[in-house]
Amino acid sequence: MSRNTPARRLTPGPDRDKLAADLKKKYESGASIRALVQETGRSYGGVHRLLEDASATFRSRGGPTRRTES
Repeated sequence: MSRNTPARRLTPGPDRDKLAADLKKKYESGASIRALVQETGRSYGGVHRLLEDASATFRSRGGPTRRTES
């Protein structure tokens, strides 16, 4: 018995466009891609691709840089 879940592909069309737009809105409001992965149950790559398709502006990786106090 396989532990993998079946593929969750969205064919091109209004459903995919709506999901991509919803994810873009949440991402640009501050949600991380990983948070969107948890919310939707999709893979990191799948969420990233939907955000790309929706022309989301990606943030740089990582948090703020730390200053070393001398």
